[in-house]
Amino acid sequence: MYFLGWFNTNSMNRNRAWHTASLLTTGNVLLCGDSGVAGDPCSAELYDPSTKTWTLSGNMIHGRYYHTASMLTNGKLLTTGRVSSSNPNSSELYDPSLGNWTILRNMNSARWQHTASVLTNGKILVIGVTENWILTGSMNNTRGYRTASVLMNGYVLVAGGYSTSSDVNSAALYDPLTGTWTITSTMNFTRWDHPTFVLTDGNVLISGGTSGDLALNVSEIY
Repeated sequence: MYFLGWFNTNSMNRNRAWHTASLLTTGNVLLCGDSGVAGDPCSAELYDPSTKTWTLSGNMIHGRYYHTASMLTNGKLLTTGRVSSSNPNSSELYDPSLGNWTILRNMNSARWQHTASVLTNGKILVIGVTENWILTGSMNNTRGYRTASVLMNGYVLVAGGYSTSSDVNSAALYDPLTGTWTITSTMNFTRWDHPTFVLTDGNVLISGGTSGDLALNVSEIY
């Protein structure tokens, strides 16, 4: 039997904002990064659900916020993008077995508030990973605060966002085999800074977000 509800668990070791949370293959959850205002932007810590405790792990080499964290097929964690002080095109790799971070080659472009999607071929699409980065086809529209969802057919759906002082309701599909983008059906609402979820039936649920200066409560399915 499952009981629905919320209960307090132990507190983190650091105050955090604009960080990432990743479920590791060990079953632990790794938090890394921070805005720099609330705590230490280089720090990382692990949550053990069996003991409900937090333990500080090895610090990142660069302090980060508005970055991404992507689980690789080998169980390691890739972080990319916005650094609290400099080098916003940097990337680094976390090894759960050692609890340490390793610097990788820089991305071609500095990024923040970006997305990173694990493709079915094991590469990472940042809007591919062997410790090298290559440029791929450009999107049809500029977008900030958009979402990217890996579909069951291997394509990546990018939806919504914010572009040059206006909200976006358009969506596009990325084909990792050809490296090209194709415009697909537009959403019913303009929205940015919204979450998306790939459902078990292969559809994509988009909910909430911001349109203009208003927070939305409407949802739609692609």
